[in-house]
Amino acid sequence: MAQPSQALRDALLTPEQAAAMDVHGRSDAAVLIPLYSYPERPGVVLTERRADLSRHAGEISFPGGVPEPGDADLVACALREADEEIGLDPSQVEVVGALPPVPTFVTGYRIHPCVGLIPEALRFEPNPREVENVLLAPLSTIAAGYGRRRLVRRGVPIRTDTYLVDGNLIWGATARIVKLFLERVPV
Repeated sequence: MAQPSQALRDALLTPEQAAAMDVHGRSDAAVLIPLYSYPERPGVVLTERRADLSRHAGEISFPGGVPEPGDADLVACALREADEEIGLDPSQVEVVGALPPVPTFVTGYRIHPCVGLIPEALRFEPNPREVENVLLAPLSTIAAGYGRRRLVRRGVPIRTDTYLVDGNLIWGATARIVKLFLERVPV
């Protein structure tokens, strides 16, 4: 029988395969999907962004952002951002793969999701300039919260995939990433 991390690697793309995929967008960004308690009781770490930010205020997202000059690649970007946003030490992350890049419709980003296994019971330190809360969400809870919901964004009604987790609404690019992840890593 395959080791749990090998089975997970087999279900995902390599970061190189994902980076080579042609997806609409003007700029690259990367996020880390920190996965804990896999495979017994798998869950992911999400952030609630501060409500007073100029971009994506109050939204639920994975830690991530745009590459900086010192980043060797998109995986390094995702790890650096997770460290900056929630204090997740990159040495505590076993990168096991990636998902296909996800385009954003309004901002024009190609978001590259990287998946990393992390130890259980880590303590996180949210960066008070960016992150309001760190959320630990079991995949079973996320999957149970799925629904197509009607949202109004900038005065325009849209019907979109969403996940409701403990009163927090996951939508947009993060919901599309979650959906891709759950398609590859069933709960």
